[in-house]
Order: sequence, then C-alpha cells, then structure tokens
Amino acid sequence: MTADTAAEPLARLAAERVDHRFKGLPPDADGLTVGALAAQRRNLFTGGFATPVLALSAERLEHNLRLMETYAARHGLAFAPHGKTSMAPQLFWRQIEHGAWGITLAVPHQVRVARAFGVRRVFLANELVDAAALSWIAAELDADPDFRFVCYVDSVRGVELMDAALRGAARPLDVVVELAAGEGARTGVRTEAECAAVADAVAATRTLRLVGVAGYEGEVPEADTGRVTAWLRRLVALAADFDHAGRFTGVDEIVVSAGGSAWFDAVADVFTEIPELSRPVLKLLRSGAYVSHDDGHYRKLTPFNRVPEEGALEPAFRLWAQVVSRPSAEQAFLNAGKRDAAYDLDLPFAQVIRRDGAERPATGVTVTALSDQHAWLSTTPEADLEVGDWVGLGLSHPCTSFDKWQLIPVAEADGTVVDYVRTFF
Repeated sequence: MTADTAAEPLARLAAERVDHRFKGLPPDADGLTVGALAAQRRNLFTGGFATPVLALSAERLEHNLRLMETYAARHGLAFAPHGKTSMAPQLFWRQIEHGAWGITLAVPHQVRVARAFGVRRVFLANELVDAAALSWIAAELDADPDFRFVCYVDSVRGVELMDAALRGAARPLDVVVELAAGEGARTGVRTEAECAAVADAVAATRTLRLVGVAGYEGEVPEADTGRVTAWLRRLVALAADFDHAGRFTGVDEIVVSAGGSAWFDAVADVFTEIPELSRPVLKLLRSGAYVSHDDGHYRKLTPFNRVPEEGALEPAFRLWAQVVSRPSAEQAFLNAGKRDAAYDLDLPFAQVIRRDGAERPATGVTVTALSDQHAWLSTTPEADLEVGDWVGLGLSHPCTSFDKWQLIPVAEADGTVVDYVRTFF
C-alpha cells in the first residue's frame, strides 16, 4: 500500500468546512476548510481556541510511530495496529507509512471507514456473522483484487452463518480460528478440540478459507507474564498442529496473530518460538493504543516499562480546560467533564496550569470526579489556582479519548497547531 492510495480521500478531509460540529475550534474559523485553518498555524493558547479543547502533541505522536515501527522490525513482526483506538484515517496512513502491514478493526462500520480511505489490508478481530456486512465485504473483495481481508471464526454456527451469507461470492473469505484466552475470557474457542471442529467446518465450505490462528492475550484471566506466555504458546502450538494436519493447503502464508498494547513484549518473545511450518508465517502484532499512548492505564502497563532498553512511548494527548469556579480554598471546577475526557479506567490527571502565557506544574491539584461538563478538583494550600486559568489534563485509555472529539488539533511544543485529525466513530 502507498500513500497515493489515500491522497484523494485525505484531500477531501482537508476540504471539509469547519463549523459548529467541531468543539474547541476557534469560532472565527467557521467556514474555513480544515486545510486552510491548518495553514494558518494558529497557536492553541492564543489563536482563538475555546476550552475545553483536546490536542495531540505533534512531536510525541511522531516519536510513538517511529518507536513501534522500529520495535516491530527488530522483532521480525508484521504490524496491523488496532485502528478502533483512533478511527482516524490520517493516523491509519501514518501508521502504514511507518511500516504497518495493514489496520486491525473490530466491526463492519470501521471497515467501511478504512476502505473509504484506501486501506487495502484489514484484519477484523471479531467473528463477522452479519449478512449485510458480509455481502458488502464480498463485493469489496470482488471489486478490488488488492484488497486483503482476514477475520476471526470462533464457532461452527458462525461458520454456517458466514457460509450462507457468502454463497455466490467470487473470492473466498480468509479466516483465522480465534483461540480464547481462557475460561471466562471474552470471545474465542475454548479448547483445541473445539478449534479443530471449527476448522473442519471452514474446510467444508467453498466460501471460507482457513489461513491461520489468532487471539487476544489481554483477556487472559489474572494476566501476568507467566499466564500470558502460556496462552501464547498454546496459540503457537495450535498453528503448528493445524499445519501438521494439512489445514493450510493452498495458502501463501500462515497467519499467527495476537498483541494488544499491554503484553506485546510477550508476543514478540513467544513468536520467536514458532517452528518452521509448511509455508511462511505472517507474525502479526495488533497493538494500537501506542499511537497516542496515555497517562494512566497503558503508561502503567506498557511492555517498555518491563524492557526499558527497547525505548519508551510518550503520552501524546492533553485536554485543556478552564477553571470556571473556585468556591473554596479546597475546591475548584473545570469546564470539561465526561463528554470531553476519558474516564472509563482512570480519572484525568492535572498536570500543568497556564496563566498569562506562563505554564507551571499543577502542584496540589487533583481531579476527584467528573460530571457531564465539569471536572471536580481538590486543591491543597500550595495550589495556585484562579478562575480563568487553563489546566492541562493527562488522560487515561486513548480508546475513549478519540471517540469524544471529531476534529483534534495537532500542536507542536510551543502550541503551534500544524494539523487536525478527523475521527469517525
């Protein structure tokens, strides 16, 4: 895939008009195209942006893209980052330009977005049994010989539904058997014997083609390095057993895929143990949250903390909100809440305060709760905080940050906004 594939649809994004749909943007920018607004290189703090406003760090975003490109290459992994984290076609293509094999997605709508912006390799980390969606996928495959689509199967019933919906399609749909991460985990086939039964069901169709095995180690119950490694070795053994049984006849490569953003070091280690199989192996890593990283959940769990010599991801999001109430010396309120900030895993983190163009650490300021449009702050005596101050918040869990903002400024360290990222949730 090349950026030329995306040039025209990405140009359409730049031609979109700025208006009331996009919160936080300068009111006086209404009517400008996104491209024209970006060309103005306004400053996030002095250029008319209205609080609350979410921004991505240009430098940190580029750092994270380069780091994971280098990591995947160093460990001999193909990379299909999970695009549902951002649902931002501009970021899909920046990831592809940084060596990604393709994009991982979760539901049909997301595939439609990726295809609208020229993405030609999609790994759907879900079983797809919706007849209308399968019919659309089949039409895409028939119309574009360069389109590669792979999805999970995790039940004989699912195979039957897929087969019924795909009859008459010119190309078979590539599937991988999903091995569940354990009893009580999320989706996937629980036992190796059941995996074989699902594979047999695939082989009995003309509409599906078995190309590998996959799963998600982040769902291993009570996950730690030992449990995750043990499950990954089951996945590798399943691929070898299927190959030995001749289940991959007629494919060019065997797909073995795993990898969220918490345990990709274990994936890299265990995938080195994949034995020589009858065909080349596509070792496909799917970590996606790295692109923006975060200040909470993944910052604590990132494999780079366990293997620091590999480098370090950097949190790229900051939500800027303004103090709108200071009712007591112990309390203050910002004008950003659940509609603006990720809060499903950790509350936001007060990091810096801006007043009159000067920035300082948010000493003594803690976010204690979120209402729909307010953040509750607890303040200690050393907190220097006034109504009107801007407070920069670090966020946890990027998966629920991108989905709250349709157009996100990308700002350099001095506040210069150089781009805008459009999301489609």
